[in-house]
Amino acid sequence: MNTYLTMILEIVYGFFALFILAKVLGKTQISQITAFDFISALVLGELIGNALFDKKAGILDITIVIVAWGILMYVTEWVTQRYRRTRSALEGYPSIVIRNGELNREQMKKDKLDMSQLQHLLRSKGVFSIEDCAYAILETDGSLSVLKKSNQAAPTREDLNLPQKQVLLPISLINDGEIMHENLKKANLTEDWLKQEIKKLDFNSIEDIFHAEWTPERKLFAQSGKGNMNFI
Repeated sequence: MNTYLTMILEIVYGFFALFILAKVLGKTQISQITAFDFISALVLGELIGNALFDKKAGILDITIVIVAWGILMYVTEWVTQRYRRTRSALEGYPSIVIRNGELNREQMKKDKLDMSQLQHLLRSKGVFSIEDCAYAILETDGSLSVLKKSNQAAPTREDLNLPQKQVLLPISLINDGEIMHENLKKANLTEDWLKQEIKKLDFNSIEDIFHAEWTPERKLFAQSGKGNMNFI
């Protein structure tokens, strides 16, 4: 019984220690993780796992492992930021797989990227034909950045000689049937105003709304979560 209790305490300690370490190192999101970050995470997990299931290892041993690995990671990050030449070795570098509308087969071979994978990545960016793509860059995290040909790109307001328009960020006012009072206050709106607007949208109560957002230009937009959408 004492063995299980000790193991649970070590797991809890390791969880919070790793959480603090991630905050200190300022790790990127999973979708932005590089090959080096991925390998580091696997190695760190293996080290922690071995320390947890080793009967001779205690909290002090886990702390030493986490701190030592954290220092190595911190030094590595510092080196890559300080000396640019080390970035390509540790983090890799973006590569152009489509240039001026032409496939770069040699680069694709180096990146172990076949046509099926490339087409999948292009479709995820809204490009369903390679003919529509001017440039495609394979980023270090495995994602694809795409620049469409000019005749396929959506026209901008500048292209249409239209005046610039202010961009406004929507403010969420209701989330899962609950009023977000802090956002309501930031928008200089009141709860009474919100309830009146909700009635105009034919909703019986706040609880009936799954999500509602507001912008000065578009006013209020609300969804019930059951396929019903209303806006003023």
